[in-house]
Amino acid sequence: MVYLFSILGYLIILFFFGLRLTKRLKKKEDFLVAGRTLTAPVLVGTLLATWIGSGDIFSVSDLSYNHGYSSLIGSSGGWLGIIIVFFIAARVRRFGQFTVPDILEARYNKWARILATIATIIAYLTIVSYQFRGGGWALNIITEGKISIKSGIIIVAVFVITYTLLAGMISVAYLDIFNGIIMITGIFFALPFLIQHVGGMDYIVANVTPRSHPFLGNMTLTQAMGYFFPTFLLALGMANTYQRFFSARDEKEAKKSVVGWVVGVILLGVALQSLAVIGSSYFKGLEAKEAGKIILLVAHKGVPVIVGCLLLIAIMAIIISTANSFLLVPATNVIRDIYQRFINPDLADKKMILYSRLTVIVLGFISYSLISFFPRILDAAYAAYTVYGAGITPALIAVFFWKRATVQGGVLSILGGLTTTVVWEVINKIQGHFPLGVPAIYPALLCSLALLIGVSLMTPKPSPDKLSAFFKERRPA
Repeated sequence: MVYLFSILGYLIILFFFGLRLTKRLKKKEDFLVAGRTLTAPVLVGTLLATWIGSGDIFSVSDLSYNHGYSSLIGSSGGWLGIIIVFFIAARVRRFGQFTVPDILEARYNKWARILATIATIIAYLTIVSYQFRGGGWALNIITEGKISIKSGIIIVAVFVITYTLLAGMISVAYLDIFNGIIMITGIFFALPFLIQHVGGMDYIVANVTPRSHPFLGNMTLTQAMGYFFPTFLLALGMANTYQRFFSARDEKEAKKSVVGWVVGVILLGVALQSLAVIGSSYFKGLEAKEAGKIILLVAHKGVPVIVGCLLLIAIMAIIISTANSFLLVPATNVIRDIYQRFINPDLADKKMILYSRLTVIVLGFISYSLISFFPRILDAAYAAYTVYGAGITPALIAVFFWKRATVQGGVLSILGGLTTTVVWEVINKIQGHFPLGVPAIYPALLCSLALLIGVSLMTPKPSPDKLSAFFKERRPA
């Protein structure tokens, strides 16, 4: 029971921490973008804690268990995306809005805002749903079945929903500093103990999951790129990132934060995959649906109890920090980008905060209901990445890098990427496999890019007022 008490103690500390932060909540900027006061160190913590989530604990670990360090192919897509984001961080902060749909409407039109909001809600609620599932798995394993998976999911869901509605971005951002420290400590502290426990490097090398290819592991190139591209596109366009840049104190703080973020993501990503690869040499023969639990098994049975407690707290920190962040963003989208924009433009700050909190509750329940759609976290993660990455990212990146992108091209790109992904995933659910065996990212991204580029080139150039907020015009000498 020591594992359970450790996690309960952590959750109690978080709850009272969030309760105290509600006193700082006075206006909508506090709830949505932390009053635009965050400095680079705080931003690094919250960006890191948001990116390292259940996707790394369960889906990437699933890949690492079956393919060894070849799973880094998928993770490297995220690293490359973050590096590119460095070049637009200051420009995002300069724009000074609240959400990604704010950016898309300013560059394209209201339909871009609406479609982006829909895509964000679908993708983010799917991501939240597997955070709930991961938390339920953790509670089930550490109590050796005394808490059922379903009960564990409900406990985690209730906590996440409650914590998120307390103080919004203020609670999320400052919680993530604490969570970031726990994550780094727990993960890196566990590695040497796990190596010693399983029998040393010689044993590990001799017993890890066999690989058919030194670079691809047991994947085909199509499968490997099917993991690389969704992660790359999500990192490029992730709404959480842009909301945090909007929360920065100024442009310099936003840009500096990306440097610490990418370094932290690489180090933590490799460390987590190492736990899974090393664990595969000891916990052998796990079925496909169970392979994602490898790091939980490492924490419970692969390291000393004290180390295991610390690692389990780190895992729960990862789950909670990612879940509340990904729950806050679509709630913000619903109230800011739909209700205030089209129904009640004069919405007062207090009512916006109230309605945002109510929306958090509703979306939390919807996330819970989505859990049964994807039995495997790996599938849920990459479906969500594709919905968002193919639907929103091409049009969003064009905002900052391609002046020729037009209203028609941007809107149809979002619609095409979103629709293709949803249709492909529904067919996969019905048939039990993707059409022609091709992951959704390929047709969805191809459709999105073809519409963005093709339609933009066939329609009139955008007017200067559409570009002025995003591109500095050069003055004649």
